[in-house]
Amino acid sequence: MTVTLEEFRRQTQEFLAENAVPRSEPPVEWTEESMVAECRRFHGALAEAGLGGIAYPVEYGGQGLDKSYLEVFNQELSRYQAPLVPAAISHGMCLPVMNDFGTAEQKARFQSRMIRCDDIWCQMFSEPGAGSDVASLATRAVRDGDEWVLNGQKVWTSGAQYCEYGLCVARTDPAQPKHRGLSMFIVDLSLPGVDIRPLRQINGSSHFNEIYLTDVRVSHDSLVAGEGEGWNVAVAMLMYERVAIGAGGSGAMSGRMGSTQLIAEAQKRGLNTDLVTRGALVDLHIRERIQGFIGMRIRQAAEAGRAPGPEGSIAKLNAALISRQAADLAIELAGASGQAWAADDDDGQRWADGVISSPGMGIAGGTNEVQRNIIGERVLGLPKEPDPYKGQPWEAVPRS
Repeated sequence: MTVTLEEFRRQTQEFLAENAVPRSEPPVEWTEESMVAECRRFHGALAEAGLGGIAYPVEYGGQGLDKSYLEVFNQELSRYQAPLVPAAISHGMCLPVMNDFGTAEQKARFQSRMIRCDDIWCQMFSEPGAGSDVASLATRAVRDGDEWVLNGQKVWTSGAQYCEYGLCVARTDPAQPKHRGLSMFIVDLSLPGVDIRPLRQINGSSHFNEIYLTDVRVSHDSLVAGEGEGWNVAVAMLMYERVAIGAGGSGAMSGRMGSTQLIAEAQKRGLNTDLVTRGALVDLHIRERIQGFIGMRIRQAAEAGRAPGPEGSIAKLNAALISRQAADLAIELAGASGQAWAADDDDGQRWADGVISSPGMGIAGGTNEVQRNIIGERVLGLPKEPDPYKGQPWEAVPRS
């Protein structure tokens, strides 16, 4: 018998009280290694408690509940610090794409393990010559009997260094225009020919990676949605990504550098009585609340069975703008310690790290400029930018 929403809320509250840290407590300082381990443990415990894969089918490891239960879970989760980042792409993008496009065999093999975080997945889209224009990608997949042979390079692949699998879009028919002739493949990242190289970032971490694929052989049943359907799958995944970034809560930065944390910092530094600071904090809080309502609208649309659309770009763009605003306010509050901190000044370093990382919000999932183009074309009905190579075969288009 299905539990009521109130029973489910109590169950969620009890689980989080035992397995997560309230946001009112000092931030948990995880290393990448410890966070990945905690992420796997946390999602495994969720599954054991009947809280994993809430809106996914029971036969594939989920709970088979409608998305109103997921909304309740997210409301309660927003009050806690939880090690979710390592599985953000796996659960926010790869899992729903597998649920929407995977074959019954693929779902039976992978979906339960994805939900439990036994396997963590990444998305392999961007390339050195195909960033904002992903459809121009050059990674090739050539059919060889019952296998496909992949060659190429991917870059800015988040979390690949600890992932077991990736969803990789590759060109299977270069004689087609760039948006056609693409296919999506499941790639086991332990296969021969897969070379993952972490990229050192300005804040010292290595969240992103470049991946070299050299004669990587995958089986024909690794195709997702069939040959030539890669762009349709990729568009769905990008929409899920923008929704995950922009509609995951009251703001994508709220868990790290949102109004709650900045208000506490202002109080700690005795700046909470300054009228300019108070106005900036109120403005940030209001924008986060608006972002929360945008996210709620998107999740309600998903609950009604509507796939993510251009509204995901509105949420994602807004989240990026909020992130920048929060970063500017954080560095103002932190003062000199946020720009030149001492070795033992963990507080100053934390704010500086958040500020340095915030520009990535305007890039991940498509730049702010890309989101504005999508909103202009698909929401406002403005004409598209001219494309002199529209409809021409990919192999005939000049490339640098």
